[in-house]
Amino acid sequence: MARDITTLQEMLDRIGDSGDNEGRVSLGKIVDSVGDRSFGPLLLMVGVIAASPLSGMPGVPTATGVFILLIAMQLFLRRDHFWLPKWLLRRSLAQDKVHKAIRWLLPVARFIDRWLRPRLPALIRGGSIYLISFVCAAIAVVMPMMELVPFSAHGAGLALSAFGLALISRDGLLALIAFAVTAVSFAVVIYQFG
Repeated sequence: MARDITTLQEMLDRIGDSGDNEGRVSLGKIVDSVGDRSFGPLLLMVGVIAASPLSGMPGVPTATGVFILLIAMQLFLRRDHFWLPKWLLRRSLAQDKVHKAIRWLLPVARFIDRWLRPRLPALIRGGSIYLISFVCAAIAVVMPMMELVPFSAHGAGLALSAFGLALISRDGLLALIAFAVTAVSFAVVIYQFG
């Protein structure tokens, strides 16, 4: 059994090593290599999109909301990793392109890893996973409304990114910060519609 991933750098290294003999890296191999940490990277990816200027484009918050809901439901069901259809898992990229992207991401991962560490484990284990998945589902449901409130999706994106990083690094303090950012984001939306 493979050792558990605890840093972004380890996750990127494992993704880089997931190629086949033909020099291709399939999405299925990436999901298998990351294992039970696949929810963290997915939340991080969606969070970065929601926190970026892309979330100002019409339809982007709603589309990300649908994807977040899929992630949250499977996280709530405690699946080993994110389920995707087989035809999508077979999609692949050239291994050299994956390695180029990893080389570009490694300095960022090393910087972030310096700040993350396993702490406050009660906030990212057991029943807390249900709470994280519920909060992510609530963010997903509110995302379409965030299209009407300028910059509110950015706060939700930061919260989702923090949840993703917390799940990857087993950092309960970061999960606590994500809960706080979510509460502030919801307060802004409620204030705007109240």
